[in-house]
Amino acid sequence: MDEPMHLARRLRHTLSDTARDLGPDAPTLCDPWSVRELLAHLVVRERRPDVLPGILLGSTVFGRHTERVQAAVAEQDFAQLVDRVRSGPPAWSPTSVPVLDERVNTTELLVHLEDVRRAQPGWAPAPADDDVDAAAWTAVTAAGRLHYRSAPVGVVLVAPGRGRALVRRPPTGRSSVVVTGAPLELLLHAVGRTAAAHVQLDGEPQAVSALTAQERSV
Repeated sequence: MDEPMHLARRLRHTLSDTARDLGPDAPTLCDPWSVRELLAHLVVRERRPDVLPGILLGSTVFGRHTERVQAAVAEQDFAQLVDRVRSGPPAWSPTSVPVLDERVNTTELLVHLEDVRRAQPGWAPAPADDDVDAAAWTAVTAAGRLHYRSAPVGVVLVAPGRGRALVRRPPTGRSSVVVTGAPLELLLHAVGRTAAAHVQLDGEPQAVSALTAQERSV
């Protein structure tokens, strides 16, 4: 009997299948990236350690190098790009070890799978998945303080059936917003997919508007 896939690998397969079915030019929530460009990002992230400083530091000399490498990879045959994403980290990468793959790549894959799914007209949420919920809740409670560190208001995350987490204390003179939703929706909100995240925001209207306007990233 085949051994069950760990979550990161399962997400990688689902993302690859979804990308293949949509085609290279389909949009994503990572505008202006198309599906092809998003796959290229995942490939270089896992196979080109020299681009990692550029991914972390953005618009610097490192970032320009990352952009050049990613653009070159994006020009490759689309079926090859899909296969490279599906196959995951190369054998020489520490993240080829399943436990490290889970810790390092699960959040990235959760978010980018939804970046592809939710950019399409008439998209529908995936069926409930306990493994996804558990991973998303762990991720958003662990990194929520980082994602909301510049929020102009306090932020409390609530996942019914999972728990409640204070991820940003309100600055002096400001109130808090309670963000309620399924764990994956909370994760998407935390990383800046505000319009695509199905969450409920409760708080003073000015506080809700201020949080909605804040830019965040993965």
